[in-house]
Amino acid sequence: MGLDRTAVVTAALELLDEAGLDKLTMRKVAERLGVQLNTVYWHASSKPRLLELMADTMLAGCADAPLPDRWDDRAYTLAHRYRAALLSRRDGARVVAGTYVAEEHTLRFADALTGAFLGGGHSPAEAGWRTWSLVYFTLGLAQEEQAAQGIGGMEPLLRAATAERFPALAAVAEHFGDFEHRFRHGVGLIVRGREASA
Repeated sequence: MGLDRTAVVTAALELLDEAGLDKLTMRKVAERLGVQLNTVYWHASSKPRLLELMADTMLAGCADAPLPDRWDDRAYTLAHRYRAALLSRRDGARVVAGTYVAEEHTLRFADALTGAFLGGGHSPAEAGWRTWSLVYFTLGLAQEEQAAQGIGGMEPLLRAATAERFPALAAVAEHFGDFEHRFRHGVGLIVRGREASA
């Protein structure tokens, strides 16, 4: 068969879903494809480079039309698509968090999100900072959500946050919400501010 970069990235993503990021190796990708290890390195020069390509592939379609006309609805839609892409793969958020991707899908998403904030009348500086804030918030929350699946979710924290020892945490514990509520609230703060997210 004619092996190309897409086949290498596809095999790596399949292995990611099966075994997780910690067990993903270049050698296992080569074994999956039935090729020599140096063939994989030809298409992805190192594991960090492979992770960049995987991260970019995960964001395919995030910036595609249709998108809402209103700038804030467009930003919300892009944020939801980004979170869905991160959660669509096992350890997906960890893969993206460990990379600094300058590839087509990632740049198209960042351009669309920044453009939404610019369309809302924000200065270039403010649009840039809001884009970073939304990306980092979503990325961090998605990492926590994926990690929580293996440790029983919020239950350990809720049990430990007793009123006697941690009164402030205990006072707000019932409002922690699930990951969906936290995501919506956080995106609301970043996109429109406190009033809109209340």
